[in-house]
Amino acid sequence: MATPKAKTPHLRYYVYVWEFPVRLFHWVNAICIVVLAVTGYLIGNPLAIHSASEASQQYWFGTNRFIHFAAAYIWFFNALIRIYWGFVGNQYIRFRNFLPLRKEQWQEILRVLRVDVLQIWKGATFSIGHNTLAGVAYTVGFLAFLFQVFTGFGMYAAMSDNWFVELFAWVVPLMGGDHLVRLWHHIMLWFFVVFFFIHVYLSAYHDYVEATGTISSMVGGWKFVRVKPPEENETE
Repeated sequence: MATPKAKTPHLRYYVYVWEFPVRLFHWVNAICIVVLAVTGYLIGNPLAIHSASEASQQYWFGTNRFIHFAAAYIWFFNALIRIYWGFVGNQYIRFRNFLPLRKEQWQEILRVLRVDVLQIWKGATFSIGHNTLAGVAYTVGFLAFLFQVFTGFGMYAAMSDNWFVELFAWVVPLMGGDHLVRLWHHIMLWFFVVFFFIHVYLSAYHDYVEATGTISSMVGGWKFVRVKPPEENETE
């Protein structure tokens, strides 16, 4: 099937970048992070709700914890899909693109820092998939995800006899006890809050500056691509 031409003047082709499993992972992951952040915050800072009704009708904290645990399971198994697709997916989503192992990738990191972050160069950066700096950021985010998985299920192991959860029972003793694990688990919540807002801002920024359909591509999978690479950015 011929590739359709885009209507945007300086862009010509649509490229199918994000496959369906990747888009599914993205939105499930986003929902899980929001749910986990809200319920996790309430677990660490519970509301003081007073009521004259029966205690059985005021089981909001238990419900909150259940939602947190359920979202944690979904978050974990959803990540397994992404890990698998990092090996079998298309060229834009494979893990080899996420680590700066080549000279040109380091050059791209410097270019993105100058243009998008520090804004000391005019112009825009263009990457069909993730640029290398974004890949590094997502790698750090994945390490933070692993930390939350191990500490979260490690704490849960004290109150569960599920074989899967018990696989993490060694985490709490290794890290110095339940109190420290809870503290670090709660601190890492704020990493994801900050990461979430930066991700939304940069996605909107790139969508506006690049005009390649960055946000809509995570819904339909397609992005616009220029006919030829943009001219080299100029310093101010």
